[in-house]
Amino acid sequence: MSIIVRGASLARVLGAFALAVGLTGCMSVYVDNRPAEVAASQFAKPAEPKPVQLFFEFQTKGVPNQQGTAVLKGRIADQVRASGVFSSVSETPVDGGASLSIVLDNVPTSDDVFAKGFVTGLTFGLAGSQVGDGYLCTATYRAPGAAEAVVKKSRGILWSTIGAKSSPEGATKADSIDAAMTRITRQVVSNVLNDVTHDPAFR
Repeated sequence: MSIIVRGASLARVLGAFALAVGLTGCMSVYVDNRPAEVAASQFAKPAEPKPVQLFFEFQTKGVPNQQGTAVLKGRIADQVRASGVFSSVSETPVDGGASLSIVLDNVPTSDDVFAKGFVTGLTFGLAGSQVGDGYLCTATYRAPGAAEAVVKKSRGILWSTIGAKSSPEGATKADSIDAAMTRITRQVVSNVLNDVTHDPAFR
């Protein structure tokens, strides 16, 4: 848990938030159920899958976050491999030159880049307080010899509550920050992979 706390802004934001409002007690983390994880069986699988070079980067408000990248890189690679969309997934160039870049950006839910695609809120009240932390996932796929890349985006939110008596609507409680990050990355990555494979330019 401590590694993820340092790698993403969520815990830092909530730590300052808790002190600012003077609340005590347990902090709970929830993963918004939107978007739901897409099963790999729903991806459009090529008749003859080809190898792909995978790039992954975790960012905090658009700035590369090396520690977050190191923590999540293996999980993302495993998910792409398990998708069955590619014959192999490598960090190095592959035959044909196909590449897939996945960027996961941890941004405030108030940022225009996030808010345009997701309705979020911040509430204060006697029943407790709630704050949302946004995650914007961008996948860029370039097929062998393609002039233009296929770009798809997906957004997710981690909700954190302090002193709240009820869970955020439409969200599932996570056992830990690490479990929350695992779930939200699977959700957004599965959605961009699904969208990429169903794009007419995917081949």
